[in-house]
Amino acid sequence: MSPTSHGARLGKPTADDPPDGRMGFLDHLDELRRRLIWSCAAIATGMMLAFAFVDRIADFVLQPTYRMLPAGSELVFIRPGEAFSFYMYVAFVSGFVLAGPFVMYQVWLFVAPGLYAKEKKLVIPFVLLTSAGIVGGALFSHEVLYPAMVSFFGTFSSAKMRFMPRVEDVIDLYLKMLLGMVLVFQIPTVVFFLARMQVVTARMLWRNIKYAILAIFVVAAFLTPSTDPWNQIVFALPMMALYVFSIAIAWAIGPRAPRQPREPGVPSASRNLRLVFAAAVIDRAARSRGRAGAHLWIARRPNGWRTLG
Repeated sequence: MSPTSHGARLGKPTADDPPDGRMGFLDHLDELRRRLIWSCAAIATGMMLAFAFVDRIADFVLQPTYRMLPAGSELVFIRPGEAFSFYMYVAFVSGFVLAGPFVMYQVWLFVAPGLYAKEKKLVIPFVLLTSAGIVGGALFSHEVLYPAMVSFFGTFSSAKMRFMPRVEDVIDLYLKMLLGMVLVFQIPTVVFFLARMQVVTARMLWRNIKYAILAIFVVAAFLTPSTDPWNQIVFALPMMALYVFSIAIAWAIGPRAPRQPREPGVPSASRNLRLVFAAAVIDRAARSRGRAGAHLWIARRPNGWRTLG
């Protein structure tokens, strides 16, 4: 038996073991597999709960589409399994939203081993902020962004071209916009944790706002399902608003310089500055008066060397 295998059997550290109790590559893969299994199980449970109300949820999803369709338009499906796929997509999105907090908690458990002890205490803010971002992004896409997109496409309907979108195309557009807004609404969460770890500051975010706006429009171009600039602007506006809101978050939780207590009898810096300024003004006035007196005395020298008062 080799010394390596003997040491491993006795529980002693070997050359293959990670030092300082750190996880190896295979341990990370095993941990990732465990978190993915728990997350998929939670989403599947949410899907089963959503199937009990799938008709109501489907009506809720299609409501902005029907509201923005031109008069006489309707949704159609031409493939046999298209309507079934629509209900499956609706159940999946509902299950993901229901299981969102648990999924985010699994993400935290996967990341937590690489954090410090004080950073591991941020689990509750992480779960709450990410869950709020999921719900907020989904609602914003459902109530504002997606109806505006459907209304824009519906304006091209005419007597010769009737707008009758397919169910599959509608749910595909709906899911893409919803996923994009869910990711966008995680910006304050990311900035919150980066500011707590003192990686970014409000001053740094504000100084680089012009580069952030450029990056926002580039990301909006990738997230926009169409190529027209109007939809890109619609995507970019909430991202810029969230960036400005993130600057406020970074300023609110950023470190503050502690005020040094002033010893008794020691003048403050502002008082010293006022004294220096007053002394400079007095010295300047005295020099100006001295030069004026000297010129006046020299001018009167030919008149009898009179002494000036």
